[in-house]
Amino acid sequence: MTNASSAVTGTASDYGLDQAGVRHAAAQYWNLTAPFLYEHAIRRGEGEVAAGGAFVARTGKFTGRTPRDKYFVEEPSSKDDIWWGGFNKPISETVFDRMLERVRAYFQGKELFVQDLHGGADPAYRLKVRVVTDSAWHSLFVRNMFIRPKVTELVDFVPDFTILHAPKFFGDALADGTASDTFILVNFGRRLVLIGGTEYAGEIKKCVFGYLNFMLPAKGVLPMHCSVNVGDRGDSAVFFGLSGTGKTTLSADGSRTLIGDDEHGWSDRGLFNFEGGCYAKAINLSAAHEPEIYAATHRFGTVLENVVLDPLTRVPDLADDSLTENTRACYPIEFIPNADPNGVAPHPENVIMLTADAFGVLPPIARMSPEQAMYHFLSGYTAQVAGTEVGVTEPKATFSTCFGAPFMPRHPSVYAKMLGDRIEKTGAACWLVNTGWSGGAYGVGSRMKIAYSRALVRAALSGKLKDVPVRKEPFFGLLVPESCPEVPADVLTARNTWSDKSAYDKTARDLTKRFETNFKKYEEYVGPEVKKAAIYAAA
Repeated sequence: MTNASSAVTGTASDYGLDQAGVRHAAAQYWNLTAPFLYEHAIRRGEGEVAAGGAFVARTGKFTGRTPRDKYFVEEPSSKDDIWWGGFNKPISETVFDRMLERVRAYFQGKELFVQDLHGGADPAYRLKVRVVTDSAWHSLFVRNMFIRPKVTELVDFVPDFTILHAPKFFGDALADGTASDTFILVNFGRRLVLIGGTEYAGEIKKCVFGYLNFMLPAKGVLPMHCSVNVGDRGDSAVFFGLSGTGKTTLSADGSRTLIGDDEHGWSDRGLFNFEGGCYAKAINLSAAHEPEIYAATHRFGTVLENVVLDPLTRVPDLADDSLTENTRACYPIEFIPNADPNGVAPHPENVIMLTADAFGVLPPIARMSPEQAMYHFLSGYTAQVAGTEVGVTEPKATFSTCFGAPFMPRHPSVYAKMLGDRIEKTGAACWLVNTGWSGGAYGVGSRMKIAYSRALVRAALSGKLKDVPVRKEPFFGLLVPESCPEVPADVLTARNTWSDKSAYDKTARDLTKRFETNFKKYEEYVGPEVKKAAIYAAA
């Protein structure tokens, strides 16, 4: 089969697609750069170009991940190591093989776009990833999202892991016993993933993350759903957090160097980024509060998902949530001026766990012991607010263990133990930062100001909170600083911001009970000191 892009780019892999059984495509376009992918995407009617140059695509029915449609193949090499249940659902090899044949047949006669990429900035733990898709804009997305090899590295590129991505091809739920006609099927034994029936590009990103989450612990590397940045002293910081907690915003701080905004490994050598790009929430971004990310949304090469454009000027309206609140911007990490393209950093001096507490109970910042850090890591708490889901009329506690339960194939205790060991060995300081509500729960209080959260984080990372007097708050046993530069003292004590103190106490007791109920499933896997942290929270 001819390589349709080799004459243009000179970066075609010689390995072909035979290992995935993909044959008889109309054309194969290998490792195209952004200008060529723009041309193909526009020719194929996949989206439009915004003022400023970003490519804008709509993802149709799915504007976010669909965890219920993700399955792991139950096969001999991995089945004993997967944490079955919850997000990790089994599917048979027979169903996988049947679906693979359908995807292969679907690809026949189609234009295919292939990207050969790296997952992991540290060569010692790097994953070679091949993404095959019949969508040009998705090929641009993965080129932005992962690490682009040098041209010389593409000549003999042999993938460790291949993703066959067919966003407009649907399965047969009735025949296959799946939740719907959408499918994300992961086969660790075959090192192959099938994605179909969803155009949301984040599914590709998280499949690579999930594979690294499975593979790296066996190599002594802790995979983390976190961002990382580094200060002038070479001091690195890790930011754990679920979507909407400020992980990307707080790590993209102009006063520090960004290593990456979402996925990293922590090895005996230090920290390293899994990705070569960023996938930021775009809703309500502003030049005043997130200048680096905002600027990236207005550049050629960026992919905007479900962002509404002005019909006359095509200027992106980042405040418009009529398609979804989960609007996204995907751009190469070099679009952030203070980003480090090498993607590696030393062991962290600080570990920060972010939560958006819509109950308004948790303090805006607190120091944690290593045991408390493990407790909150296993809990993975944040909260949804009214209006984000049908039927949600008040804040809803969400616990996503390891701050990324949908992406963790192994049991959470595996990752928690590795984190505890690394914190102990490095002596990293641990902090809990609440970017959620203050002065009352959602509907009564107000969202913590970004300026305050930035000031608190900067003070923690610079050491300015090290010798500040602290008080122990009564519900979680957290140590809360009594003062911080650029932050009013009354903001630091959550209870003091509530006009109705008895309502605060009642809400706080209720939240500790939710923590207690959630943590029961992990108690048998942790030591007595972590259990003590859990008991204090439930007292």
